[in-house]
Amino acid sequence: MTKGKVAIMHNKQESSFAAQKKLTALLQEADYIIDQNDPDIVVSIGGDGTFLSAFHEFEHKLDHVRFLGVHTGHLGFYTDWRDFELEELVSNLSNDENPPISYPLLDVQVKYHQQDEPQHFLALNEATIKRAIRTMVADVYIKDEIFERFRGDGLSVSTPTGSTAYNKSVGGAVLHPRINAFQLAEIASLNNRVFRTLGSPIIISDSEWLTIYLEESSDYLITIDRFTIQHDGIESISFKIADERVHFASYRHMHFWRRVKDSFIGEV
Repeated sequence: MTKGKVAIMHNKQESSFAAQKKLTALLQEADYIIDQNDPDIVVSIGGDGTFLSAFHEFEHKLDHVRFLGVHTGHLGFYTDWRDFELEELVSNLSNDENPPISYPLLDVQVKYHQQDEPQHFLALNEATIKRAIRTMVADVYIKDEIFERFRGDGLSVSTPTGSTAYNKSVGGAVLHPRINAFQLAEIASLNNRVFRTLGSPIIISDSEWLTIYLEESSDYLITIDRFTIQHDGIESISFKIADERVHFASYRHMHFWRRVKDSFIGEV
């Protein structure tokens, strides 16, 4: 009797190829089926970038797919297992009785001029809006009420798990992934006697939504995790906590703040 279907995604590093080959043999020996199209569990081998790719490959199956990360380099925020722990990983997976762990995702809707239906995306980490060569001007609405007029290089909207990624580099706060909220951070805003914004990150609850209305222009650049959208008719982008969540298999708990400390501070 099979225990489930597993898909394995890996990056191009030699160590990841080796880990993929070994993990495949261990899973088959433990009566799992390797199924790259319709899995119950998705294993990414590499780093957080590989995990992001695996998530988007199977984001249409979030209602029944669980994810698991193996890192072959530096410690990642989505990769709990190391490549020298594969035997323990398979054993743990076979006897996994831990309560399910899931994290919030960002629902992104891009509205275009002269189009009725917005384009819908899910983000695991963040979405950003920038302008290529000129100052970006945008009206920021929270729950359909004007909050501020932004002028600057751009805006970043992130999930709690994405708060340690690009969000942190632009001065955003680090959020614990169990907090069901999202965050808006400014990218090089203009603040002087004439132009004013809040100038600090904003944490927005799961009962609220954010809409950013853009001046009409052809040079906006939108990123959603590792993907890029360029379109000359973008009217607005709306954000909220998604109904879907990302679920983890054989989750091995590591204290989140210890992981933050190890990643950014090191030994004290």
